[in-house]
Amino acid sequence: MKIVLTFTEPLLGTAPMDKEIYSTYIAENRVTNGVGEFPHDEVDTIGEDKGKTGFHRDAAGNPILYDYVIKGFFKDTCGMLARVDGTGSKKLRAYKKIIDGLVFVFPRQIPITVCGEIGALERPLRAQTAQGERVALACSEMIAAGSSIAFTLDVLDSKVVTPELLEEWLDYGKYRGLGQWRNASYGRFSYMHSKGDAMPRTAKA
Repeated sequence: MKIVLTFTEPLLGTAPMDKEIYSTYIAENRVTNGVGEFPHDEVDTIGEDKGKTGFHRDAAGNPILYDYVIKGFFKDTCGMLARVDGTGSKKLRAYKKIIDGLVFVFPRQIPITVCGEIGALERPLRAQTAQGERVALACSEMIAAGSSIAFTLDVLDSKVVTPELLEEWLDYGKYRGLGQWRNASYGRFSYMHSKGDAMPRTAKA
């Protein structure tokens, strides 16, 4: 299944723009939690702009998303929709293992077709601590609405992960999308897909 996502809201970068922080606290946690081997190539795709989260870059300096961002979206979506009666997600047991083992995203580095210029969004973060409320500023690279990504989904057992189930997950993108600060509506998307020579299908409004 070939997928094109078009962002209907700006997309915020999630990767710490600091190689030391990324390798120490992000990449190594993936190994500790059994997600995968230490991704040395991912550390190499991080820029240097400390105090900001942003996007990985390819060799030409263009922003990319890694394949696991899409799989993570599917897991998050299936977990939420499993609480909704009448959904296909509610019937899927051990969905994290199923998505990990049966759903594959290509290419590994997914180019982002950027609409306009890459900007930045700064916002306050508030937390309640033993010493009272604390406020810090967070800053993220921001890619404008209208930007898009294209990738291919390979499913090893379409009787378990059906096309209808994939569509159910992708349709959820109009509510909660990809990237940083998703709860504030950033990263929402619409999509089109095709299978083989089939005509593209547009996400339901």
